[in-house]
Amino acid sequence: MGNALRFLCGHCCKPTAAGDSESLGPHGVSSATVGVSALAHDLFHFDITSQVPEGLSKHVVSSKKAQANWYRKLVDAWKEAKPPPKTPEEAAKLVIQTLKRHQKADVEGLLAFYGLPPPHTLVHGTAQAPSSLPDGVQFEMQTLPVDARAVADGDTITVYVNTADPRESAFVPGNVHAAAVRRSEARARRNFEDADALHKQIIDAGYRVIPVENEEILAKKYRIRLRGIDAPESAMPYGKEAKAELAKIVQGKPLRVLVYGDDRYGRCVGDIYCNGIFVQEIMLKKGLAWHYTAYDKRQELETWEKQARAKRVGLWASKNPEKPWDWRRERRERREGA
Repeated sequence: MGNALRFLCGHCCKPTAAGDSESLGPHGVSSATVGVSALAHDLFHFDITSQVPEGLSKHVVSSKKAQANWYRKLVDAWKEAKPPPKTPEEAAKLVIQTLKRHQKADVEGLLAFYGLPPPHTLVHGTAQAPSSLPDGVQFEMQTLPVDARAVADGDTITVYVNTADPRESAFVPGNVHAAAVRRSEARARRNFEDADALHKQIIDAGYRVIPVENEEILAKKYRIRLRGIDAPESAMPYGKEAKAELAKIVQGKPLRVLVYGDDRYGRCVGDIYCNGIFVQEIMLKKGLAWHYTAYDKRQELETWEKQARAKRVGLWASKNPEKPWDWRRERRERREGA
């Protein structure tokens, strides 16, 4: 059995023993366990017993013999995947690619059985990160890995840049450098009260000391407004989904940010690339942002929004979704008229 399946089953998806009081879901695992771990469990079980999960026939149209053929292919594909699927989207793509010659109803039924995303909701990034700076870019930054809590909504992220970066090092205020040195000394003496007070001074100046791989790094804080898109506000329909999707894309990863300028709130307006993926493209294709045409006329952004509209994914599942800029204007007018 492939190590990838054994590891995932051992850590995420332990089979429920016969007689356990917890009820079983349709996948032969506890009903609270779904998605990637459930699929991994069933592939592990099939590799040992050649038995497909009970209840699958209710979701698909082909015979048990055909189902066994799918699972045989999926076991091989999972073992060969490097790295193996970790997210629902990755698992769904593996299923779709492996069973691409099989009936559409069977593939969609299998995905539904595991609660994995249906084919029409999956997106693929096509935009390439530029090898040189495009016209209009004022500067480029390489961020430290992003904390998901730093995602304010579907189009705003707080990031930190190492002050050892040549562009940053020349601009760090002397009092911030001094506070960072004194904080380190206070922590070495285990005087955490003084260390915390010094860190507050650093934070108030727009910096932070961030632990990265057993090292503490003095970093500059930036708020980034994703250029060319406008996501639903948190209180709007799909606002929480947009924030969650952006957090999922960037969490734990360093970002490449091409900054074109500032907005009236002091945020850097920029294009963001994560592992070579253009983040704005994913947000638009998933239907979790509008093309912000008032500030950005790029044709590709318009195309990606149209693709999401045609598929009726995300906010486009609604017949007449409210535009975020209209939503904000109405609330400003209400406050001013109060």
